[in-house]
Amino acid sequence: MTREEAIDSVKANVENENLVKHMLATEAIMRALAKHLGEDEEEWGLTGLLHDIDVELTEGDMSSHSKLGSDLARELGASEAMAHAILCHNEMHGVAQTSKLDKALFCADPLTGLITAATLVRPDKKMANLEAKSVGKRFKEKSFAAGANREQISKCSELGLELDKFIELGLKAMQGVAADLGL
Repeated sequence: MTREEAIDSVKANVENENLVKHMLATEAIMRALAKHLGEDEEEWGLTGLLHDIDVELTEGDMSSHSKLGSDLARELGASEAMAHAILCHNEMHGVAQTSKLDKALFCADPLTGLITAATLVRPDKKMANLEAKSVGKRFKEKSFAAGANREQISKCSELGLELDKFIELGLKAMQGVAADLGL
């Protein structure tokens, strides 16, 4: 599967522009994590890009979400490792995150929301001048971006990353695609 094929499938299955932006942000963070950890950047990036491809198809039904996504990814040519990571990023299925890829997707997914929210409260609503330490401060504010699961983000420690380093990697990755994110 090429990135172009993955993007075409995302566009065919996802109408919500903000969801597409979330998937692009997750892709960017996954690529940065792969590079940092010496893993396959293409595989990790595509996993991030496709992880929520079924949200609208399942109409937000969390008992179905990621099962269909995992199957769709396989149909596109995703490896079993990629399909497993997509499946287990939704804890509702009770499938453990066992590989680095699984764990990376699980913690990168909510980080995009925290970084996006930290950007949107800035007067200019631009990511360019946002600093990782500001995102770290926002992380500690439990009521800020409450949907960004702090416990899930903190699982970055299972990848051997301290929270500050993870936030820094994620922010730099998202800054690299800020134009695509409208931020």
